[in-house]
Amino acid sequence: MNFRALGIPVLASVLALWGAGCHSAPGKPVQGSEEKRPDQVVDFKTLYGQNCAACHGENGRNGAAVSLANPVYLATAGVANIQRITTDGVPGTSMPPFSKSKGGMLTDQQIAALAGDMVKEWAKPDLMTGQTPPAFASHLPGDAAKGQKAFLTFCARCHGADGTGTVVGGQHIGSLADSAYLSLVSDQALRSIIIAGQPEQGMPDWRSDAIGTGARPISDEEITDIVAWIATHRIATPGQPYPQKP
Repeated sequence: MNFRALGIPVLASVLALWGAGCHSAPGKPVQGSEEKRPDQVVDFKTLYGQNCAACHGENGRNGAAVSLANPVYLATAGVANIQRITTDGVPGTSMPPFSKSKGGMLTDQQIAALAGDMVKEWAKPDLMTGQTPPAFASHLPGDAAKGQKAFLTFCARCHGADGTGTVVGGQHIGSLADSAYLSLVSDQALRSIIIAGQPEQGMPDWRSDAIGTGARPISDEEITDIVAWIATHRIATPGQPYPQKP
């Protein structure tokens, strides 16, 4: 191509490209699009996806841990408890502390944003109108003997009389007495699951147990006792396949 014949238009184009290059050189962010530092990110989807989704499931459901998008859970836990648990973690379980002050990666502002937006995105504000749900946490010790009886009434149909699971409608319901499972969950997690249920898996919340139509809700005290009975199945060496040598 004869660039000399093209004359001034070519020169103008070259100068324009050269000038643009001063502002968009490789490795240099475009003006107005500087990336935020990790501790400046407060977008809910980003924070949840990076820190919560692996255990609690995409969009807060179908994860290994409690479903955070369950509106009954959100109504009973509230922002303050979610923020506290995210900050401190749950010792002895797979839930780590996320606060920088506890060795995590999130600032207090990010944790507050995450907890608040979780409720904004997934809660149903009028869900508990006219109802008194059990307290999020129990402040009294449970009675395991009473808990076993309550378990037979409210839980055995799906989980078996001894808590080791059963088959309902062709679906296998897992064991609550499994020592490996119990080593990964806290008493509070067990309580939260009983209160809030697991609707994506067909487990009802505290208002309607698995027995069927007309069954009364589980009381706060009964939930505490059931958790106490389930907790008696914990052992010191969960998942240990071999006996200890003498």
